[in-house]
Amino acid sequence: MNTDTVIDVERLNVNYQDFHAVKDLSFQVKRGELYALLGTNGAGKTSTLEVLEGHRSATSGSVSILGESPRNRQAVRPRMGIMLQESGFSADLTSMETLKLIGGLTRREDEPSRVLDVVGLTHKAETRVSALSGGEKRRLDFATAIYGSPELIFLDEPTTGLDVQSRDDLWDSVDRLREDGATIMLTTHYLEEAQQRADRIGLMHEGTFRMEGTVAELTQTLPGTITFTLSQDAPALPLEATRNVNGKYLIETHGLQQDLYTLLNWAQINGTELKELDAGPTRLDDVFRSISR
Repeated sequence: MNTDTVIDVERLNVNYQDFHAVKDLSFQVKRGELYALLGTNGAGKTSTLEVLEGHRSATSGSVSILGESPRNRQAVRPRMGIMLQESGFSADLTSMETLKLIGGLTRREDEPSRVLDVVGLTHKAETRVSALSGGEKRRLDFATAIYGSPELIFLDEPTTGLDVQSRDDLWDSVDRLREDGATIMLTTHYLEEAQQRADRIGLMHEGTFRMEGTVAELTQTLPGTITFTLSQDAPALPLEATRNVNGKYLIETHGLQQDLYTLLNWAQINGTELKELDAGPTRLDDVFRSISR
């Protein structure tokens, strides 16, 4: 394995008796990347993550994490942090005690007070987990994942239950970790977060990748759009367009800049106003919807 490759998956298969959850899945994550693994419901994303995190054995194929088998906990866990959707902390432990426990179990060294400060829980250091709010528990989940500044961090739905300010604070912390060289594997239902943050994205459906690449590469698979309304006496359009029942025109294009220029020039020459004009490339959520059609 190349030393720049942190996660290396080759022809991964995961079966549950007669159900084939993951099918010949192959991909790599490079050091320092933020890689988003996204999928439709039942796509096999959770099974894939469980194998990567060392919680489940593969039915077949090979998986390497930081040059080691993910099942080799002694070698991998000190270098890897995991933020699960629900960590299941002991309700009777305080936030400080929880961090110390996770640090001991994973053999990652850090100052618990420092990490609590990073996630904004210093004032909750001696508060029991049972008394934390839902958002505070998510911040504690994040704290346990980043404790010891591990090389590889899995973030599974990290911002669920967080308010806007807490989300921003979490991503600021992730940015600082990346500046220090950390590699991030992200799963999220907030596609705008993946679109804004991810270096590369793998889109899973029915156990395998339907698409993989940068946001630009994925969104370029579908046409961009230009929408607008016109007065009834407007001359014929210079480009092919469809019109919906509300009278709004839609132009779909793989040459967005050129076609927008053509349309604006036509409107200028003909003294025509393009009302409610909106133009832009395909969004990631449009690509996500397309993979299950």
